[in-house]
Amino acid sequence: MAQISTGLLLFRRKPHLQLLLGHPGAPMWQDKDEQAWTIPKYYVDNEKDLLERAQHSFEESFGFIPDGDYEALGTVSSEGETMHVWAVAHNIPDNFIFEPFWFEMEWPPDSGQMESFPEMDRIEYFGPFEARKKILPEQVEFLPRLVDICTQKER
Repeated sequence: MAQISTGLLLFRRKPHLQLLLGHPGAPMWQDKDEQAWTIPKYYVDNEKDLLERAQHSFEESFGFIPDGDYEALGTVSSEGETMHVWAVAHNIPDNFIFEPFWFEMEWPPDSGQMESFPEMDRIEYFGPFEARKKILPEQVEFLPRLVDICTQKER
């Protein structure tokens, strides 16, 4: 059975379209930059109230629920996961302090030792071209969907 995830893609127009992505904090991602960043997402048990669950999980990770009009970017299915994403225009203030959620995993593998790592070790806004290089390949499809929505709203 496929895993289900839901996520929020924050964007701003300062001065051009920029998208907020997070870099995974697990050690296997430490030296990876291109095709490593992700839309902040959360795994859920079922497809009920996905937007509300994305907002709640985002609040747990970032300390706030982004206000604004949410735009459905649809779903992408890849490698046993179905991801549902919404976009919302929200400019995180420059003085925002990102405090990541921490998790434990066995590291190094098969060592019997548990280590703590941040779920995301940093967040950053990227323009669409740069975001396309940074984001995980299975999430690339969401980017032109957001660009299309933003282009339509400017008309």
